[in-house]
Amino acid sequence: MKKLFSILAMAGLFVLSTNTVSAKANLIPSNMSSTLATATVMLQEEAAAATEDRGFTQILKEQFIQGGAGFMGIVLLCLILGLAVAIERIIYLNLASTNTTKLKHQVEEALATGGIEAAKEVCRNTRGPVASIYYQGLDRSDESIESAEKAVVAYGGVQMGQLEKNVSWLSLFIAIAPMLGFMGTVIGMIQAFQKISAVGNLSASLIAGDIQVALLTTVFGLITAIILQIFYNYIIAKIDSIVNDMEDSSISLIDMLVDHKK
Repeated sequence: MKKLFSILAMAGLFVLSTNTVSAKANLIPSNMSSTLATATVMLQEEAAAATEDRGFTQILKEQFIQGGAGFMGIVLLCLILGLAVAIERIIYLNLASTNTTKLKHQVEEALATGGIEAAKEVCRNTRGPVASIYYQGLDRSDESIESAEKAVVAYGGVQMGQLEKNVSWLSLFIAIAPMLGFMGTVIGMIQAFQKISAVGNLSASLIAGDIQVALLTTVFGLITAIILQIFYNYIIAKIDSIVNDMEDSSISLIDMLVDHKK
């Protein structure tokens, strides 16, 4: 009888300990799962914040590095040289711009009051191609009106060449940048197909890197061409405006010289 009670007591203790262990076992995974869920949410929030903090410039820099130093370096060189030419031309053209109406009135008043030398002095003190054309026409005005007109036309061509200086280099960079990008794309695709032929099966992970590099070179080549094209159009419009002022001013100068001769 005592042995029976001992066996029953031991069995009860075993069952109680088993239930306690199973309860703890059920409690731990639930705590761990909630902790893992919280940690996952925090990591996702940190990743999103890090992506937002990087900004467009950082992402652009990373993409440029991924594109490779070969063609991407050449495209970057085209962009730097093109921007240098564009900035130099914009500064020159802005300095060459003149208030032609004001200059015309000053030269006309100088001719009426002080003659040719006074008008030439006004032109010497004024910068820009229009003032230079005025000076050349006034300098030849003592010979004849025809000589003054020929001098204005000849020197106008010289000034036009100065305005258009180095613009052809800018158009070259605009044309060559996307070509280099397309060449990088073609080379990247060739490398991707070479890997496919060497391995013998089509795997996206095998050729994804080469295709990404190929497309990045095209993207940056097009971006370079677009940026330089905007500057090129502005420069061409500025040159056309100055040339129109030069032509109108040349006609006005000849009319003033004719009136002065009379």
